[in-house]
Amino acid sequence: MGLRGLPDLLRAGRRCFLQVPFGSSSLQPLYLLLCHKKSTYVTHLNSASAAENFKETKRAIDDLYSTEQKSTVLQLLNSASEKELSAVKLMRGRKSMNIIEYRNKHGPFRNLQCLLEVPLFQYKTAVKVCNFILNPNAKEERKEKKIQSVTSAMKYIKPDIERERLETANSIVSIVFGTRKIAWAHVNRRLAVQDWQQQECTMFMKGAYMPAVYLEEISSVISRLPEADFYVLEKSGLSALNANLFPVTLHLRTVEAMLYALLQKTFSQDGQYKVLSMARSAVGKHFELMVGDSRTSGIDLVKQFLLESVTHAEPRVNFSREQVVNYRNVLSSNKQWRDEELCDSLLQAIAFYELLILNNTT
Repeated sequence: MGLRGLPDLLRAGRRCFLQVPFGSSSLQPLYLLLCHKKSTYVTHLNSASAAENFKETKRAIDDLYSTEQKSTVLQLLNSASEKELSAVKLMRGRKSMNIIEYRNKHGPFRNLQCLLEVPLFQYKTAVKVCNFILNPNAKEERKEKKIQSVTSAMKYIKPDIERERLETANSIVSIVFGTRKIAWAHVNRRLAVQDWQQQECTMFMKGAYMPAVYLEEISSVISRLPEADFYVLEKSGLSALNANLFPVTLHLRTVEAMLYALLQKTFSQDGQYKVLSMARSAVGKHFELMVGDSRTSGIDLVKQFLLESVTHAEPRVNFSREQVVNYRNVLSSNKQWRDEELCDSLLQAIAFYELLILNNTT
C-alpha cells in the first residue's frame, strides 16, 4: 500500500483500525507515519480537510435561519439605535457604531450576509450576534442545563462529594476489577492518559476466598498506583439476590471493600474522602453501551479513541505516540482473556470527567 492509499485508510476509521494487523511488516512504516502527528502528509490532509470545512462555514448566513428569524434580526439591525444595538452581546462599543455607519452609507441591510461587509464582523461573530438577537436567554438556559446535568450525574457517585473538590480535581485513577484482573487508568482533566495498566490476579476466586490471599493480591496493585486527587472504583450492578451469580458477586464485593479500605488508608489526607464508587451502568449509558440492563463491550470504542488520537487534530482522549503503539499491540494480541477491565477503566475515567467536570455528552 503506497501513500495513495492513505486517504482511504484514514476514512476507514474504526473499521480499519480493527482489521489491519499491526504486526504486518509491510504496514509498520505506514502506521508509524500515521503516529507522527507532524507528518507532512497527514498535515496536508488536515489542511485540506480544514479548507473544506472553511468553505462549508462560509455559506450564506441566511441559510442558517428561517424566514421569520431573518426578518426578526433584520428588523433590529435596520431600526435599532446605537444604544439599543449596544445591548446586544458582541455589539457593544465600536461594532454598534459600525452598524449605524453602514446603514447611513449603504441603506438598510438587505440580508444577514451583509453583516460581513461591516468592519469587525467576521463569520462567527455575525452568527453569534444573530443567535443572541433570536434567543438572548440562551446562555442562562445552557448554564441551568449544565447544573442539572452535573446534579444528575453526581447521583451515580458515592459517597457524596463537594462539587468544588470535583471541579478542581487535576487527575484521577480509575480502577476496574474482574474475576482475574485489576486494571487502572491515570487520567488528567485534559483527558490525557498518564498511566494505563492491568495486573493479573491469578489467585482470585480459588479455594475458600482466603482473606490473606486477597490482601496480598490487592496490596500488590495498590503499591503500583500513582498519586491522584481521587480514586474511582467501578460499582458493579450485579444483584446479591441472584443465586447463580452469588460467587462472583461475593468476589466483587470483597475486592471492592478491600480496595476502598486500603486506598483510603494509603492516600487519604486530612480525613477527606479520596475513594469514590461510580456505577457501571452510568458509564455504559454515557457511551451508549447499554442493551436493556446489560452493558456491552467497550473494547471497540477504546480502539477508536486510540485511532483518533493519531488521525484527529483534537482527539477526545490524548495518548502519547509511544502509548498508541503499545496499547494497540496489547488490545490486538490474541489471548484467552479479553482486556475488558483495561478498557473499562479508561472509559470510566473519561465518563467521570465528561459527566461531572467537563459536562460533555456523547
